[in-house]
Amino acid sequence: MTDDRPDRPDRPEMEPGDTGTLTVAGGAPLVGTLSVPGDKSISHRALLLAALAEGTSTITGLSHGDDVVRTRSAVVALGAVVETDGRSVVIHGGRSRLRAPADPLDLGNSGTGIRLLAGVAATLAGVTTLTGDASLRARPMDRVAEPLKLMGAGVRGTGDRCLPPLEVAGGGLRGIAYTPPMASAQVKSAVLLAGLDADGETVVTEPVATRAHTEEMLEAAGATITFERVGRGRVIRVWRSALRPGAFTVPGDPSQAAFWVVGGIIVPASLVTVTDIQLGIERLGFLGVLRRMGATIEVEESGGQAGSVTSSSCMLHGTVVEAAEIPSLDEVPILAVAAACAHGRTRFRDVGELRVKESDRLDGTVTLVQAFGGSAHADGDDLVVEGTGGPLRPGRVEARGDHRMAMAAAIAAAACPSPAPPTVITGWEAVATSYPGFANDLGRLRGRPGAGS
Repeated sequence: MTDDRPDRPDRPEMEPGDTGTLTVAGGAPLVGTLSVPGDKSISHRALLLAALAEGTSTITGLSHGDDVVRTRSAVVALGAVVETDGRSVVIHGGRSRLRAPADPLDLGNSGTGIRLLAGVAATLAGVTTLTGDASLRARPMDRVAEPLKLMGAGVRGTGDRCLPPLEVAGGGLRGIAYTPPMASAQVKSAVLLAGLDADGETVVTEPVATRAHTEEMLEAAGATITFERVGRGRVIRVWRSALRPGAFTVPGDPSQAAFWVVGGIIVPASLVTVTDIQLGIERLGFLGVLRRMGATIEVEESGGQAGSVTSSSCMLHGTVVEAAEIPSLDEVPILAVAAACAHGRTRFRDVGELRVKESDRLDGTVTLVQAFGGSAHADGDDLVVEGTGGPLRPGRVEARGDHRMAMAAAIAAAACPSPAPPTVITGWEAVATSYPGFANDLGRLRGRPGAGS
């Protein structure tokens, strides 16, 4: 991902004396072109594959969010050597270097980091301890513990859901055939990474295909792997493999681009282009949802599964969103903001998995919509938003330690009319996990470089 923007302050404008609060007033359009941080999912995987590959790899465009910084620190603790060379990161890796570390690996708030590293740890002799912040320690790890135990690893956490800290005793793995009970690229990836050092064939069958980064990147790194679409799902087979080093280029994160795409639609008189983002089919379900709601969105490919997305202001109408359209569910909070501005009802079906994200995003999204004067409720595992087609009203939002809730609130605040009091978002520091410069980019699109309000 390239970024030729001028240097900007790294820290967004906050309320005086409170580095965890952001205020955003409505009434200004979002106009301009921007790039977003390197894709977080690809960044995690690039670091891990480079650490496993025997030799020297380079990564360009690596995300600088705290989640990825934690994975970078973890691969160093495992024995890889990581250096910075200008805009690139250089990794000297190989299984000959890697070992179970004496100290716990702290993954902060990163669910992707802890679950993928569990798969890597399962291949290392000895015991690796994986932990994180209070939010991560409340997230279930049984979904990765179960298949890794079937492969022969020892995995121990707290309680029935195997909460972190997670102890993984690795080595001596055997291949299995496994069908994850939920759509989860993290679970799939943990099993495939463990399968790289397991006897026999490891097969993962996905009833609903999730993002294919792991299998595609493993293939490019020389793993013995096959994958094919079967109906709505995918079957992946991997065998014990030695990875070769290479050069990784990380495109922009489409999940981060979703905030600006929705902002360009719901903030009056806006026109926003997000450049150099990853255009993998499993990552762009939110665009199909928005188009079905009536949005005009232009996608321009630039090669290598990357390109730009442009959105502009228009009226939306409600729709039905199936969980399979957006398997990770990452874009549900910002799509719910769009639904609150639309005419009519939008129902997000079977999104109960939101309850075990960085926060309870199902309850949090309901509260978010209500904070801006909208109507939303949970109906079992469905999320229902009653859109009025009218403007939102400013309010006060607590991000609950969840970066996506904070950024969705900022876009909703920008869509509020003026004059009106600004929206106050507390817990804004959570955005540092994935998009530290979000408030600065918001300010720049609103004609106030260096400020988010």
